[in-house]
Amino acid sequence: MLLFALFLIGADYVYAQRPASPRGEASTQIGEAWIIVDYGRPILRGRTGIFGSGEEYGTAVTGPAPVWRAGANKSTRLHTDVPLMIGGTEVPAGEYSVFAELNQGSWTFILSTHEAKDSGRAPGDGLWGSYNYTADKDVLRAAMTVSDVEFSIDQFTISFLDVTDEGGTLAMVWEHTMATIPFTVVR
Repeated sequence: MLLFALFLIGADYVYAQRPASPRGEASTQIGEAWIIVDYGRPILRGRTGIFGSGEEYGTAVTGPAPVWRAGANKSTRLHTDVPLMIGGTEVPAGEYSVFAELNQGSWTFILSTHEAKDSGRAPGDGLWGSYNYTADKDVLRAAMTVSDVEFSIDQFTISFLDVTDEGGTLAMVWEHTMATIPFTVVR
């Protein structure tokens, strides 16, 4: 009985320590190659109109940063084992920070060589989120397709859709908004 009680106390402690925006991962495999996105997953927590509208569109998620980190906390990171073609630009195999420039009805997908820091106080030249982001390290800027979905997604989600041996689509969805960008594998 004591062991069961300790387990419950331990489970409550672990649950209480869960971050407000836990990390998530989206991954897909094409042939032997992996494409992986590591990102923070903010939750609506009853909020509505998360992206806003008009001149204020996107400011609730970007804060004072010039672009959105496409998630929460540590900058979103994309790792690819193979070169990809995205929006007409070839992206070499490697690891990149992912950002999105948000305008109502149009988003721009950004891959950057900015390094990511684990916290705002961590030493180094990397970024925490998208604070101090500058476009000089952009590898790619490409238009995303933005659409409304009829249901509400409570927790921000990145996923791979319609994956084939040639490529697929990267999707970001939160609340009633989905933004997608196709990619192909460069052979």
